[in-house]
Amino acid sequence: MSRWKNFHIWRGRLPHWRAEDVAYYVTFRHKRPLDEGEMRELFKGLMRPEGRTWTFKILCILPEVTELILEMTDQSELSDILEKTKTKVSKRIQKKTGERYPVFYTESFDRIIRDEAEFEETFSRILDSPPVDDPEDWETLWVPHA
Repeated sequence: MSRWKNFHIWRGRLPHWRAEDVAYYVTFRHKRPLDEGEMRELFKGLMRPEGRTWTFKILCILPEVTELILEMTDQSELSDILEKTKTKVSKRIQKKTGERYPVFYTESFDRIIRDEAEFEETFSRILDSPPVDDPEDWETLWVPHA
């Protein structure tokens, strides 16, 4: 018997576990460091489905990597929404910079957060990742207020 409601696994290059009513840790690397404007562009793109498709617990975009914790709010496939968002943002950045290749790697790493201790540890690590003294100074860090 599964530990989670409607649990299933599908495989791209990596295995992706899916279930209902769980929090996911998601991360993806950028093919090159993003500048501030590009990080803001990605931030806006990821925030667009916020509240309709997913709800963020934390989102942090750094020049070389993006990390987030979220919960899905509908039956959409997490990878489909995330990869479409990355593709749209990459195309906008490519148009501005004249680059020929996508800015983000195609597949993201995601995992179900198994318990409260793992959630707290992952959340704290993401919150502490911006290279500033006060995380509130990092423009592309977002933590919803409870």
